[in-house]
Order: sequence, then structure tokens, then C-alpha cells
Amino acid sequence: MAAAFARNVVGDRVTVYSAGSDPSEALNDAVVSAMNEVGLDISGERPKKLTDEMGRRADVIVTMGCGDSCPVYLGKRYVDWELDDPKGQNLDTVRIIRDNIQRRVVDLIGELTASSE
Repeated sequence: MAAAFARNVVGDRVTVYSAGSDPSEALNDAVVSAMNEVGLDISGERPKKLTDEMGRRADVIVTMGCGDSCPVYLGKRYVDWELDDPKGQNLDTVRIIRDNIQRRVVDLIGELTASSE
């Protein structure tokens, strides 16, 4: 969800990776539905494992509760968002998680673009 929101806000101006330390096998249907409700179709995406190349290329790494399983890349800025996992949640709960992620993405992009001006 975060990557879709980020891409929607910044377009091609930055590279956005979406990956996890322990990704699911498939997208969560409730997440796909919730994102469609706000006009973002993520149905073509697939969960991906974070690679070393992604970590090395990133300027900012946003983690979402991965704790000790998160790899550490020296010199990178880390932002940890404590969020409920949408896995197994009903659509109403996923909407709350989605809206929380959207606010955080917009705030982070605003902060990053303000500091680069």
C-alpha cells in the first residue's frame, strides 16, 4: 500500500521499492479491494523479498514492524511505522490501516521534498 501511495504522489521522480523481509505468497484480497476504493489498482503487484541491491540503493528505508528481521544498511535513514498487519483483517479494518499508511506516506514525502529544496 505504501509503495502505491508513494508512486501516486511522486510519479517517476523517485524510485520506490516495495519489499519485505518475510513477504507473503500473494496479495491480500482485502488490501487490493481497499486500494481500488481509492483509485489505486495494485492487483498486478506481487510480494517481493527485500534484496541487498534494493537496500543499498535506497535513501530512506521504511520498516513496518519487522524488528530484528530487518536487515541493516549502514548510512541509511530508517523510518519505522508501527502498523497493524492487514493479514486476516476484515475490509473495514484494512481501510483504517490503508488510511493510516496514506497519511504517513504523504507526510514523509512532504518532509523529504521540503528538506531537498
